Amino acid sequence: MKNERHFIHKKIAVPDRAPQISRSRLLKILDTHIASYNATIINGRAGTGKTMLAADFARHVERAVAWYKVDAADSDLTTFSGYLAQTLKLQRSSIVPERLLQLAEKLESNRADLLAEAFVFQLTETRAEPLLIILEDLHLVYDADWVVPFFGRLLPLLPTDVHMLITCRTLPPAPLWRLRSKQMLRVVNEGDLAFTFDEAIQLFDTYGLGEEHARVACERTNGRAATIVEFAGTPGRAGRAVADNFLSISRSSFKVLGCPTPDYQT
Repeated sequence: MKNERHFIHKKIAVPDRAPQISRSRLLKILDTHIASYNATIINGRAGTGKTMLAADFARHVERAVAWYKVDAADSDLTTFSGYLAQTLKLQRSSIVPERLLQLAEKLESNRADLLAEAFVFQLTETRAEPLLIILEDLHLVYDADWVVPFFGRLLPLLPTDVHMLITCRTLPPAPLWRLRSKQMLRVVNEGDLAFTFDEAIQLFDTYGLGEEHARVACERTNGRAATIVEFAGTPGRAGRAVADNFLSISRSSFKVLGCPTPDYQT
C-alpha cells in the first residue's frame, strides 16, 4: 500500500451487475437493521447470494456507500487499513488515509483497537450524509490477530449515521459474535437468503417461465440463489427445455413412488 501502483481500485467499487429481480423482502430487513443496529452480517456459503444482495442494497439504500472487497492478502493490517481508508475517503472528506496508514504501520496487531478509534475519530470530524460501509468476504482475514481487537472496538463506536454491512461464509470470531447480545449486531443467515416460492415465481416470470417451473426449481435447489438463478436463466429455448426436463423428471418421480402427481399451476 505504500506504493500507489499496487492499489487495485476495483476492490473499492460497488459491483455494477444488477440482479434479475430485487428481493424486497431482504432489502426491507436490511433497512430495518440500518435504523436500529451498528452492523449487519450476511452469512452464507458460496452461491447463496450474499454479494448480489449487498450490491443491490447499495443501489437502493438512501445513503452514501463505501465498498471494500476483502482478499486473503489483506490480512496484513496496513494493507487492510489502506483499502478501508481509501474507500471511506471517497465518501467522507475528513478521512486522511496517510495518517491512518502511519498509525497502522507503528501499531502491534494486538493494539489494533487504537487504529479503530482513529478511524472513528476521522469519520466524525465533519458532518456528512449517512454512510453504509460494505465489507465483502471478510472471512478471508478472520485468522489475522488484529481482527478481533480492531472490529471489537470499531463496531461499538460507529457513529449513529454509519452502518457496517459484512458478507462472510462463516460467522466472525466469538468475541465479535457477542456484540449480537448487546443489540449492536444483526445477522441475515443462509436460510434467510434462500428464495421463497413467491420470489422464485417472480424470477421465473422474467424469463417467460411459469409457476410450475418455479415450484420444481425450489424443490430441487432448496432456493439456493446461484442454482435457482442458473436454472431460470438458461438462454432461450434451451432454458425452456431444461426447465421442462426437470418438470418431467419431478412428475416421473412421484409416479415411481406411487404418489399422486402434484397439481402444479402454470
